[in-house]
Amino acid sequence: MTTIQDFATYIASLPRVLAGAAALFRDDEGRVLLVEPNYREGWALPGGTIESDDGETPRQGARRETLEEIGLDRELGRMLAVDWVHGTGRPPLVAYLYDGGVLPETEFKAIRLQEEELLSWRLVAREEIPEYLPGALGRRVLAALDVLAQGTGTAELENGHRVA
Repeated sequence: MTTIQDFATYIASLPRVLAGAAALFRDDEGRVLLVEPNYREGWALPGGTIESDDGETPRQGARRETLEEIGLDRELGRMLAVDWVHGTGRPPLVAYLYDGGVLPETEFKAIRLQEEELLSWRLVAREEIPEYLPGALGRRVLAALDVLAQGTGTAELENGHRVA
């Protein structure tokens, strides 16, 4: 690269990939904490876009988003799943999912929703996950629950389906 313009052209030519991170919180019955966004239909996990321009890592992004969205600032456990989700009309997404742990009742009572983005939250049993989280996200959550049940490993996924 000989000029700043050459470098800018090079950067603009690099592939674009979106990156997001979320936390999987459960209660003592194994139900999963879901949040209901106000900006789109359906349910989601606490999480969001990683602010990589600010040097944020996926783990830091999941923790920050959890604090912003539900008011809980918790150290996250291990990565349970990483998912490559092909985009339609958008770049592909790399989604990281971390273990948020089992929350005691006092922490559920302490949840404070970010009113600018969320309408409500609820606990959902494993068998209901596909109803609330269709597609890749639901499959990602189920794969993460399987990883937790096995006690080890990380699920490598493409569009929510295990690979290799």
